[in-house]
Amino acid sequence: MEESYISRTSGIKMKDKIGYAFGDLASCLVFGLTAGILNSFYTDVLKIGVLGTLIIIVAARLWDAINDPIWGRIIQGAKARPDGRYRHWLKIFAVPVAVAAILMFLNVSGFPLWARYVWAAVTYVLFGMLYTCINIPYGSMAQVMTSDDKERSALSVFRSIGSVIGGLPAMLLAMVCYQAVIDETTGTQKVINNIKITTIKPTVVLIGVCVIAAFAVVFFFLCHKMTKERVVSHPAPKQKGEAKKIIRALLKSRPFMAVSIASMLLLAAQMFGQGYNLYLFNCYFHKPALNILPAVFQYLPVAVIMFFATKMGNKFGRREICAYGILFSAACYLLLFVLSVCGIRNIWLYLFGCLMGGIGSAFMFLLNWILAADAIDYNRVTYGIDDDATSYAFFTFTRKLGQTVATVLINIPLLIIGYDGGRILYENITSKNLETMYNASVLIPAVLFLLLFVFLRYVYPLSKKRVEELQVEKERILREENAA
Repeated sequence: MEESYISRTSGIKMKDKIGYAFGDLASCLVFGLTAGILNSFYTDVLKIGVLGTLIIIVAARLWDAINDPIWGRIIQGAKARPDGRYRHWLKIFAVPVAVAAILMFLNVSGFPLWARYVWAAVTYVLFGMLYTCINIPYGSMAQVMTSDDKERSALSVFRSIGSVIGGLPAMLLAMVCYQAVIDETTGTQKVINNIKITTIKPTVVLIGVCVIAAFAVVFFFLCHKMTKERVVSHPAPKQKGEAKKIIRALLKSRPFMAVSIASMLLLAAQMFGQGYNLYLFNCYFHKPALNILPAVFQYLPVAVIMFFATKMGNKFGRREICAYGILFSAACYLLLFVLSVCGIRNIWLYLFGCLMGGIGSAFMFLLNWILAADAIDYNRVTYGIDDDATSYAFFTFTRKLGQTVATVLINIPLLIIGYDGGRILYENITSKNLETMYNASVLIPAVLFLLLFVFLRYVYPLSKKRVEELQVEKERILREENAA
């Protein structure tokens, strides 16, 4: 019996899986800095304020709407190198993206206010552009490392494991970068409205960022060295208007748009928690050194579920287990909100809710990349779109929108408290404001997860049966293309 094309272009080894995980580990080492500490750095060190931060983030996303598709087409249209179509981009942009991450955290607080705005905007946009240049080819690698659906599912799990590990250093840095503000009259830590006032140590932040960025470069190179591209991918034809044509097709693709929005909502929920907890644990729980614990509790289930997520997805359907897992997470945060309305709030209850919510979201966290790969396969079978890089460019852009949503949601409660030149007005923090701050920390994730469930269960159409049918149709198309 003749071996299928999918069988001939599969067979990834553990080395490939670990190497691919290193790629997202490296990406999240630098990207995690923007999620965990950049917002606080802007407001507490550069003192550019909430509105300034929001303007910079939104402006960067408007530029990304232009930049990301352009880079997708450049990468897809470039000729393959001896080491593959996508892997070599990791070597090209590893050092530039690390340097850009460091530039964002240089302490330019001595600059005039307008110069601080310009510096923050330019360095943030530069980082976003370079991150796109390395993240698009990295994401596209999964499509050419193997054409087997189950192996891609395994790659999705290993990629997600890498992202968890990669996000931890930024969280650890957020724990150690604060110092007490000393009251000059008493010589002790300043206290306002029973809140111990702290501030960020910019030198510690910069040293930590430099170390993290250096490790990111190392892991990008390890990803390049340990992976192999097995599927032949042809350069995209250089035709006028081709990019617009592909983007229009992507916008019409129900599976692709649904999984893009779902991934955006997932990232928004994750980044909201990482950024908002810096303020919540400082102002509400009065324990800024413990701000890493919610993320630790949320990701603990991943360490267990990663061993059987792929098998469960293959058996019961990836869409199905991700959707109902997310619904469970939404229920956990809604319960915390109901308890808060009843006056029941404490740090251990909050952390237990994070743990239970993490159990539900773990499946989506581990498998969201294979959901995207399934949607890209659907586009190839249904619309004839053979452009992985542009597809991942669009998908990357929607995930960046998730970061923007998270930034907005982080700063709205801070606007309620009030800012003055980037400094929190602790004098304005009343018990009612603190209650609002806590309620926002549980209600916002609940709403995001509910929306995510709706998109996964009722909009994303690729059920277990439909994915199996896609594999048969994809095998036929690949045979025809490679026989020609």
